[in-house]
Amino acid sequence: MSTKRSLTTCFALLLLALVSLPANAGSWQHEYGTITLDEPPQRIIALNWAATEALLLLGITPIGVADRDGYSAWVLEPELPDGVANIGTRVAPSLEAIAELEPDLIVTSSEMAPASGLLERIAPTYVISVYKEGNKPFEKASEMLTTLGEMLGREDRANDILEDIEQTLDTQRRRLEDAGMTDRPVALVNFLDDRHVRIYAPNSLYQSTLNALGLENAWARQGNFWGFSVVGLEAIAPQQNSRLVVVSPTLPGLPDTLASSPFWTYLPAVRHDEIYQIDAVWPFGGVFPVKRLATMLTDSLLEGGADNVH
Repeated sequence: MSTKRSLTTCFALLLLALVSLPANAGSWQHEYGTITLDEPPQRIIALNWAATEALLLLGITPIGVADRDGYSAWVLEPELPDGVANIGTRVAPSLEAIAELEPDLIVTSSEMAPASGLLERIAPTYVISVYKEGNKPFEKASEMLTTLGEMLGREDRANDILEDIEQTLDTQRRRLEDAGMTDRPVALVNFLDDRHVRIYAPNSLYQSTLNALGLENAWARQGNFWGFSVVGLEAIAPQQNSRLVVVSPTLPGLPDTLASSPFWTYLPAVRHDEIYQIDAVWPFGGVFPVKRLATMLTDSLLEGGADNVH
């Protein structure tokens, strides 16, 4: 057979193979290799809350998630419907429970690296880590949402979600600028006890919200790969001209304890009545917490400082 005829035959076979593939078939690169799907998956398991959130935003209810009850208590939005199976914890999910659900896609992150081979035996596994050394959480979360949208035939919905978030951020920024509230840095904290807080760093998911709102982060130091540092209240004291935003929940009885704490009452933000509090926003999620934080933070700043932490 001549070389020309061989090339023609190979091209014809390749074309035939492409034509015979289902319309929604495709392959996607991920952290541990390539995932190939012949059709959009219908039975999906999420092994972390960022993945759970992404699926729900796309209009897909996973058949199983890790730490199901914790998601409803901490993440809140988008809401997880009733009836979703709990397949164990995020750090140690039950492979048996996963297999019993007969998924056709598992979404996980690199924390599950030791079990990745076992997961692959159960179903095609897509591995993407929103939180990893050197990652930018919002960008990675956006990549996950977009890729899942492609896998599920919901690219348009994924794009609409990201566009809606961008529009929300623009709207909230204009509200703050019109009120002259972008003039001071903002520190975002969760209380661990009456003397220590988790403060969110420039490499956190929260930073995407601050950037979009035109707000400077009062805490300029890098945090761990989750984007936070644990510090004593005295570490915030040098921030003379900043606003302090407390992200719920707080410990029972904390307001009374803080009222008599010299570590708290000494803080410039306390003395200047620049303390604000907002409802819980999951700081280790996907794209949606950026929108949720933007709206609640803007509302709180415009309403004025709180008399105390509650």
